[in-house]
Amino acid sequence: MAPRFHDLKVTSIERQTPEAVAIAFEIPADQAEAFAFTPGQYLTLATDIDGQEARRSYSICSAPGDPYLRVGVKKVADGRFSTFVNDVLSVGDTIRVMPPQGRFTALKGERHDYLLFAAGSGITPMLSIARTVLAHEPDSTITLVYGNRSTETIMFLEELNDLKDCYMNRFTLIHLLSRETQDVELLNGRIDASRVGELADGGLIEPAAMDGVFLCGPGEMIDAVSGTLQTMGVERDRIRFERFTPSGEAPAPRKASKAAREAVQEGVAVEVVVDGVRRSFSMQDADGTVLDAAHKAGIELPYSCAGGMCCTCRCRVVEGQSEMAVNFSLEPWEVEAGFTLACQTRPTEKKLVLDFDAA
Repeated sequence: MAPRFHDLKVTSIERQTPEAVAIAFEIPADQAEAFAFTPGQYLTLATDIDGQEARRSYSICSAPGDPYLRVGVKKVADGRFSTFVNDVLSVGDTIRVMPPQGRFTALKGERHDYLLFAAGSGITPMLSIARTVLAHEPDSTITLVYGNRSTETIMFLEELNDLKDCYMNRFTLIHLLSRETQDVELLNGRIDASRVGELADGGLIEPAAMDGVFLCGPGEMIDAVSGTLQTMGVERDRIRFERFTPSGEAPAPRKASKAAREAVQEGVAVEVVVDGVRRSFSMQDADGTVLDAAHKAGIELPYSCAGGMCCTCRCRVVEGQSEMAVNFSLEPWEVEAGFTLACQTRPTEKKLVLDFDAA
């Protein structure tokens, strides 16, 4: 079944930094099962802003068993949703929330060595993973490299320090600051390819010895660090990442291919199956996607980021051919099995049938 929104009440809003808050939701008893989550997953939030619906995905920063469900929201330039949450949202307000989703989750098993890289608000899923692993895997270790501009902009600083004090033999916390000078020169700057190499040369991290390396932050950081890690001997399948868009808005898809443009010249018949119901619409804009065309036709499809990063709009091509503008979330086996992302999909033939109920 496709994910659906639930109305949840905001029970607390905690100021983390001058530009970031943590908001907690009350989960009614009859929805507890729907909102059970695995550390590292995210929530899709929706509300009306200036008469238009706005959606945004935010990673869960609480741990399973906490008496609340919490996300962290950093205010970003031109970010409508993040600005609303930081400046307008109040305790007692109701937000539409989809049940937890996402694959950026901890490794299975009871003994692992983790290396985590987080930039800015990329700390949110890492906090959930770190708290859970440290509490429930007594033989596991975590090294967290956390990049920020200054001490003032570090989200969840007190909680991270508490973890360090509680698990001093298993949790190593390394702060990198780009606009505040620290005593150790190695810790000044951004998380980038050269800094990762310097941290390894200095013995602060051992990437090749880790069972899992997790990256969360802007795509530029993820691409640079991931490439460097692989040159250090970290296999690609040991690297997991979650991309956050710096602007808070979805990136524009790449231009359509010649095949896609030719297919939509006279219109493409698109059929979608959502919750067992089949609906049809026409697609005639070569630069648009299936999700765009569905919106124009007044058809509601599951989606969140609209940037190919979150998998909320994952569906399976059951008839026809298509292409994706970008894909940051589907695994190679899923693409081979016919899965696609509606927010990035453009048909390359005259008919396309997509099943959103496919497992």
